[in-house]
Amino acid sequence: MEIKPVAFFRSPLPEKFGLPRQAGVAASLRGTVVLEPPFRAPEALRGLDGFDYLWLIWGFHLNRETASEGLTVRPPRLGGNERVGVFASRSPYRPNPLGLSSVRIERIDAAAGEIHVLGADLADGTPIFDIKPYVEYADSHPGVRSGFVDAHGWQPLQVTFPREAYHRLAPAELDALEEILAQDPRPQYQDDPERIYGLLFGDRNIRFRVAGGTLTVIEIS
Repeated sequence: MEIKPVAFFRSPLPEKFGLPRQAGVAASLRGTVVLEPPFRAPEALRGLDGFDYLWLIWGFHLNRETASEGLTVRPPRLGGNERVGVFASRSPYRPNPLGLSSVRIERIDAAAGEIHVLGADLADGTPIFDIKPYVEYADSHPGVRSGFVDAHGWQPLQVTFPREAYHRLAPAELDALEEILAQDPRPQYQDDPERIYGLLFGDRNIRFRVAGGTLTVIEIS
């Protein structure tokens, strides 16, 4: 079977560093699904305005390493040290490098072949191989077990911005950036309160450090 992208994703996040680790955790983060010809036509999106969420099936195009033949991976939720089976994880390093994300539809521009969405965990330029509507009665399973995720809670960081941030970022951008940073984009094995990290957000470089449970943005350049 040969599959080709039906769309590409546009996002203010061009790199893996800083990407939300799951769809929906940065609910204010805006992105756009841009359909490829010959799908860039209103007919392809007819009826989609009756749905609130989409499933996106996409490719991990930023993976530099090829998928190993190992059967286990180290999820960030487990601190990056404990291993679980690859099929018990959502690791990007998989036998086939495919991702699955549920995103909220913000608006649809059928004439331009664009779907504007919220809460995606895709980087800029991500190829999208299929788009399916989210159907609540079939896709929602409240109250079910979630394996090791249930036993290892994730405490968001408190994020503080310098005063300049409120002049250089629009309120919606600031909300999205705060949600991204609160999830702690650092590798889980790094905990150096003096280290300064840089995260690309659109055309800005967000420099920050983390000490304890607080992430402090020190510069926006």
